[in-house]
Amino acid sequence: MVNARFSQGLNLLVFGLLLLKTDGLFVEITYVENAVATGAVCLDGSPPAYHWDRGFGSGINSWLVHLEGGGWCNNVTSCLNRKDTRLGSSDKMAKLIPFSGILNNRRQYNPDFYNWNRVKVRYCDGSSYTGDVAAVNPATNLHFRGARVWLAVMEELLAKGMRNAENAVLSGCSAGGLASILHCDSFQALLPLGTKVKCISDAGYFINAKDVSGVNHIQSYFSQIVTTHGSAKNLLPSCTSTLSPALCFFPQYMAPQIQTPLFIINAAYDSWQIKNILAPADADPNGTWESCKSNIKNCLPTQLKAMQAFRLQFLISLLRSGKSSSRGMFIDSCYAHCQTEMQEFWYMTDSPELNKTRIAKAVGDWFFDRIPFQKIDCPYPCNPTCRNQIYDSEHTPQL
Repeated sequence: MVNARFSQGLNLLVFGLLLLKTDGLFVEITYVENAVATGAVCLDGSPPAYHWDRGFGSGINSWLVHLEGGGWCNNVTSCLNRKDTRLGSSDKMAKLIPFSGILNNRRQYNPDFYNWNRVKVRYCDGSSYTGDVAAVNPATNLHFRGARVWLAVMEELLAKGMRNAENAVLSGCSAGGLASILHCDSFQALLPLGTKVKCISDAGYFINAKDVSGVNHIQSYFSQIVTTHGSAKNLLPSCTSTLSPALCFFPQYMAPQIQTPLFIINAAYDSWQIKNILAPADADPNGTWESCKSNIKNCLPTQLKAMQAFRLQFLISLLRSGKSSSRGMFIDSCYAHCQTEMQEFWYMTDSPELNKTRIAKAVGDWFFDRIPFQKIDCPYPCNPTCRNQIYDSEHTPQL
């Protein structure tokens, strides 16, 4: 018992030292205080926030703006549950956060973007920065203002030097990865004509698919988000002119209209989508999927078959968005969600690879037009470089 505890403690110490070594930098929060006057606020009415590490050397006029993820809220009840957390209030956010992965400031861990101005925009609106409802119900004090938050933060960054950008990337993870697609063209429109602008969506390509019980749960959920937040007017007009606003929240329907170069990073067995689109709790009342969802190695043959079918649906939906030469693609067969923010996925010696290429190298080659990269992995479990995530029940959020 003593040896086991000692070993566990030693492992935690080693992990902590590795985290400190690879993260390297903690960045202080900045509040957009003047945004409150324009109603650009979090769910609870607090000001939006971001963390900014200034660029240096050759990267002084290059900007990488990364949108934080964190799911959505689809009705008053779920938004009230978020309102007093970091996902609904800047008052609840950590004042210092580590910059790792695509935000790392060390060349050996982030070879192409380490010396850029790197910004992490905090997520507190619950709508992927699309909502805008003017009225505030005094009974709940909920503010649905994601689109205003987006614009207020962008205007502040432009004033702080982004208007002089020579290179600019809009990236994001999960709900932020969806936002980086939704706002990709508008991000480019904010910048000077000569700026090289591209977008990166990490784990943001959510697909419209039925769950294991045959119900299309995710389409209903996205429809509720759009309605609750008044998002329809802030979605792509080229999409909403022909399809319902709820469908235009799915990348497969609106990404074809995006004109700015876009790189999609996604696991074909995205762990969030497996848990919440393919096998949500409502479709699995007896919990037969719980062990599989926590660790892909625990999946039964029938469950793996369903996941392989989901992968095919994902790939068909992805290819609907077009295969323009300006697009990039890194679709691995790992069981993971969000790979750009975590150093072990982004750029370490044992990070996941496609075609012997790690994510950071693929993205850098694509951004700087060195080598195009559009690769789709073979089916699970063919890729030995995968780092499949393992979850416990506390870290398995349900819709």
